[in-house]
Amino acid sequence: MTGKDEKMNKTKQLFTHISSDNELSVNLKEVDVPSPKSHEIVVKMQASPINPSDMWPMFGPADLSKAQLSDDKTTLTAPIHKGMLGRVKSRLDQTLPIGNEGAGVVVAAGDSEKAQALIGKTVAILTGASYTQYACVPIQACIVHHDDTTPLAAASSFVNPLTALGMVETMRMEGHTALVHTAAASSLGIMLNKICLAEGVQLVNIVRKQEQVDLLTQIGAKYVVNSSSDSYKKDLYKAIEATGATLAFDAIGGGDLASDICAHAFDKGLTYGSLDNKQVYIYGGLDFSPTVLNRAFGMTWSVGGWLLMRFLGKLDAPKVAELHKRVADEINTTFAIESSEEL
Repeated sequence: MTGKDEKMNKTKQLFTHISSDNELSVNLKEVDVPSPKSHEIVVKMQASPINPSDMWPMFGPADLSKAQLSDDKTTLTAPIHKGMLGRVKSRLDQTLPIGNEGAGVVVAAGDSEKAQALIGKTVAILTGASYTQYACVPIQACIVHHDDTTPLAAASSFVNPLTALGMVETMRMEGHTALVHTAAASSLGIMLNKICLAEGVQLVNIVRKQEQVDLLTQIGAKYVVNSSSDSYKKDLYKAIEATGATLAFDAIGGGDLASDICAHAFDKGLTYGSLDNKQVYIYGGLDFSPTVLNRAFGMTWSVGGWLLMRFLGKLDAPKVAELHKRVADEINTTFAIESSEEL
C-alpha cells in the first residue's frame, strides 16, 4: 500500500440509528480509515448526492418536523411514531452508514497494479457509506472518470445513470421493443429520455403536471401522458398502442397505476389478452400504499420488482464495464444533472 499518510487515518462520517424506543438519530462520528487491501483504494470524497433512495435509509419514517440538532451540530434526533417501527424492524438498534454513491480523488491504493494505477484519478464510487471524508472501497465499486471531469459532475454516476441504462438493457434482454416509465420528469426520467432518443427506442412517459409535460416535450419526448388530465386513460391507451410498448417501469409502487397500464393499455378490451408478455416492474416506492390490480386485463402479464444491483448481477464483467464507460463518456451530457441545493 502506498499513498496513505497520517492525515488519512481518521475520517468524519455520517451514521444513522433507529432505536426500539422510537427515536431516530443521525450522527457525525470520527472513525478509522481502513488501510486498503491489495484490490482497494482510498478516495478523498468531494461530492455525494442525496437521492430519494438515500432518504429512507437516512431518516426512515421519522417525523422531521420535530427534529432537533445538538449544540455541537454533530447529532440530529427526531421521534418516530411507535406504529411505524414495523416498517424498519430489520434495522432497529443498529448504527448504519449512509450515502449510496459519490465521487472524489484517489489518494491511496493497495499494492495491486490496477489499484495503484488509480492514484490521482477522479472516481465515482458505489458504497452505501459515501457520506464521509475518506472512503475505502474495492476497485470494482468504482467508475473511473476522464481527467477533465470534476468530482461534482461525477458524483451521481451510479444510481440514476445505471438504472436508466438498465431499463433499456432489460427491455432488450426480455424481448420487448418499447417502454413505459412513470415519474418520468425525474432526473432519471430525463436521462432515460435522452438514451431512448439517441437509440431510437419508443418511450411513453407518465407525469403528473402540465409543466412536466412541457419539460419533457422540450427535450424531444414524443409521448408524454399527464395522469392529472381528464383524458389521461385515453391518452395512455393511444400512446402505448402507437409504440407497441409491453414493458413498464413504475417508480410509484402503490395505488392502481400499474393496473392502469395493464388494463387501459396493454390488454384493453381483450378477454384473455394478447399473446405477447406484458411486464410491469416496480422499482421505487414513492407511494407506500398497497399495489392494487383491478383485473380488467388479460392473462399474459406479470407485475414484479426490479432492483439495480440485482440486474447488474446478471451481467458479465465486460458488459458492466461497457456501461461504466458509457457513463464516464457521457457524464456531462446524457447523464448530467442539476442539484436542487448544495450543502
